[in-house]
Amino acid sequence: MSAQHRCLWGDTDDALMRDYHDNQWGKPCHDERELFEMLILEGAQAGLSWSTILHKRENYRAAFDDWDIAKIAAYNEDKVAELLQNAGIVRNKLKVNAAITNARLVLQLGGLDKFIWNYVGGEPIVNHWERHEDMALTSPLSDRISKDMKKLGFKFVGSTIIYSYLQAVGVVNDHMAWCDFR
Repeated sequence: MSAQHRCLWGDTDDALMRDYHDNQWGKPCHDERELFEMLILEGAQAGLSWSTILHKRENYRAAFDDWDIAKIAAYNEDKVAELLQNAGIVRNKLKVNAAITNARLVLQLGGLDKFIWNYVGGEPIVNHWERHEDMALTSPLSDRISKDMKKLGFKFVGSTIIYSYLQAVGVVNDHMAWCDFR
């Protein structure tokens, strides 16, 4: 695909996927809106491809008030009904309601940054995968965070979703050892 070496999934003609791979995935994030956005988008991905969600990302931003956590926490049934009519997002009532529930819980926590990064002492885990097939789908860390978040009441936070989330926000860097964007 290119002269640069990318993880296989990022070495694509899909410019949006390539840009996501090159500039966001695996890079440590401490921005509360982005941390929340990625939590909701990773949950929205359940049963779908990341490409599908990534291509709906701007629609999600518009539909969910640019990820204003306090606004989302205040959504009511009328807003839920509006969201369920929005063809630009995944119109799954459980996933839409999960975004609202999770926003309320993030406010109770005081944010995601400290919560998530405390699990790793503030330092990202950098794995050294040589082959894509060796990369984990879950880990003891994602198992623990998933369990803790479920106890708090978070929705769509199974271990696989949380592992993808940790990769997305750079708590875990799973770029291949030979990837130029590591």
